[in-house]
Amino acid sequence: MQLLPDPVRRLAAWCAVLLLVAGVVWVGVRLCGEFRTAVTPVLLALLGTALLGPLYRRLVRAKVNASVAAGLTCVAVLAVVGGAVYIVVAALVDTGDQIIASLRDAARSVAQHFGAAGTGLDDLAANSRRLLSKFGGTAVSNVISGVSVVGESLAIAVLALLLVFFFLRDSHRAVDALRSLAPRGTADTLEAMARRAFEAVEGFMRGTTLIALIDAVCITVGLLILQVPGAVGLGALVFVGAYIPYLGAFVSGAVAVLVALADRGFVIALWALGVVVAVQLLEGHVLQPAIQSRTVQMHPAVVMLAITAGASVAGILGMLLAVPLTAAAFGVAHELRTHYGTPEPSDSQHPEPSGP
Repeated sequence: MQLLPDPVRRLAAWCAVLLLVAGVVWVGVRLCGEFRTAVTPVLLALLGTALLGPLYRRLVRAKVNASVAAGLTCVAVLAVVGGAVYIVVAALVDTGDQIIASLRDAARSVAQHFGAAGTGLDDLAANSRRLLSKFGGTAVSNVISGVSVVGESLAIAVLALLLVFFFLRDSHRAVDALRSLAPRGTADTLEAMARRAFEAVEGFMRGTTLIALIDAVCITVGLLILQVPGAVGLGALVFVGAYIPYLGAFVSGAVAVLVALADRGFVIALWALGVVVAVQLLEGHVLQPAIQSRTVQMHPAVVMLAITAGASVAGILGMLLAVPLTAAAFGVAHELRTHYGTPEPSDSQHPEPSGP
């Protein structure tokens, strides 16, 4: 005799499964947080490997030694990342004073038009040096902590680059190692899941990079035409922000519009806003469907929830890693549905009606 009806028992079983999965995920997140110094380079290296895999494979097909090909790929990464950092820093150094002066002029203009409401902005701009000195003094008191963070970041970056080299060079061994660790009878399924997850991350990284490059070039050209200061640096900011979908584009676009407003006035700011909106529309309606049509497609709500969860767990780094990891999870779920889901009805089960 059953004490509970079947629907209630099924609901209880699903609740137990959900609780078990949630517990495993929570423990995994906590462990990653405790060992973040070791986990972060591995995740960054996986993203870098997914992005650079096509270049490495092309070099290997050109009869280049595997170690040499991996080394050349890592050198290319250093050149690209170093160049991007140099462009951003140089643009900020060259135009930083001009942008600050433009912000002060904009604050005075607001004060003239809005009276007391704008006076606070004018005072804030006039006392910006004193405020920066105040916060700078606080930062100096924590200089040891700051040096520790910088050192840890450099160590993570170097370790991630070395891991990219090994992941590229020894990628053919990963499948054999995975199959050797798989329980009996699950090697094929586990390999298929791993390949599907990596393909999802690879497609996301490749598509996002291409879209980010197109967005950055278009917005940089538009800002240069409008003679907005720091156009190259703002374009580099757009490129970096594109790796955080929706939120990154919003923040980088808002910065570009604010700089245009401060330096060139309201009309040019409207033109800059038009450029940003036009590029975002181009991305959403043309670039995303055309470039990422073969990757894992996720609803914008899922992306925003993933970014929020990543930010709550690991800050900016979590926001950067959240979407590709979610794409990998969707890839694994798709592969599981393929292996264990209900098979679709075949044509023999639903024969087409014969003609007269």
